[in-house]
Amino acid sequence: MNSSMPSSPHYHLSETETGETVIRLHGRMDVETAAEILDNLTTLIKEKSPKALTVDLEDVTHFDDFGALVLFELKHLMSAHKGAFKMVRISNQPQEILSQVSFDTHDKCALPPKPKRSVNILVRLGESTITHTYNIRLMAAFIGSVFLAFVRVLFKPLLLRVDDTITHIENTGVHAIPIVALISFLLGLIIAFMSSLQMQQFGANIYVASLVALAMVSELGPIMTAIIVAGRTGSAFAAEIGTMKISEEVDALFSMGFDPTLFLVIPRMIASIVVVPILTLFFDIFAIFGGLVVGVLILKLSPSAYITQTIDTLSLVEMTWGFAKSIIFAILVSWIACLRGFQTKGGAAAVGNAATSAVVSSLFLIILFDSIIAIIRGYWG
Repeated sequence: MNSSMPSSPHYHLSETETGETVIRLHGRMDVETAAEILDNLTTLIKEKSPKALTVDLEDVTHFDDFGALVLFELKHLMSAHKGAFKMVRISNQPQEILSQVSFDTHDKCALPPKPKRSVNILVRLGESTITHTYNIRLMAAFIGSVFLAFVRVLFKPLLLRVDDTITHIENTGVHAIPIVALISFLLGLIIAFMSSLQMQQFGANIYVASLVALAMVSELGPIMTAIIVAGRTGSAFAAEIGTMKISEEVDALFSMGFDPTLFLVIPRMIASIVVVPILTLFFDIFAIFGGLVVGVLILKLSPSAYITQTIDTLSLVEMTWGFAKSIIFAILVSWIACLRGFQTKGGAAAVGNAATSAVVSSLFLIILFDSIIAIIRGYWG
């Protein structure tokens, strides 16, 4: 004969003569009720520590993944208390959901696994080598895919998704102008102020304009603009493509006969190549304006003298050099961001990791290639 126990609107509890606890669930077992059911039953099992628990699912009218999670936790609790767990009278919908999540064999209901023994250093070295080799192969394949996609667009311009490209130009360039203007103005102001402290000692105030102009146009302008684009746009590229990858939208493009590189990568790279040099030009102008403020207000230079000295300092070579570097950085930032997006695997956390990796990789490539370009220029003369 069964004895009744405290129940709730979502279940009825009873206990058999043999000490077996029976939970008869009814109604909905979904996201709305799972937390309450799990909280009540967890407290009950911890207090009574039954030797056996039977869950009756006959009266469950709606069941989803959260309902399965409740059963997982009950099974885990009974396993932790060394008690028996079984389910009876499972209706069709719970049976289907439990089969999809492999309830009978899933590891989640097992006791926490014992810590794995540390593997041999040679094994870890081998795994790391295999992983990096695979990544290098994927990177080389992606370079080839992007190159072929550019060639296809070159010979068949109609393949380019113009609307997407314009949208990316707007997001990458137009929306970034305020932050580029603010950072460049402050950076130009700081460099001018710091250099003025030394220049004033030698009466060479006018050369503050030369220093700011050269530093911004040839070095800091392209680098800082690329860093801003990497942090703001590169991470967005990786997150967008990464989200499409884990939601299998990229696979769907393959299935429908679309080239994902042509569809997703080329518009973003063309937008970056168009926009980053323009942003760099804005950066240079606002930075020089920041230096002008210091020159006029602190060094007591006239605006015309400062601007004339800036124009005399800048040569066509310096401006072309900075322009070329900005294009190279644009290619690197957009390429590595799209690559990190395509490398995304797993769930939502992987998208965040892809965005972070895109920014870090972009910064590394920007500094690396700037160093290479500086060495080339040093030998070039």
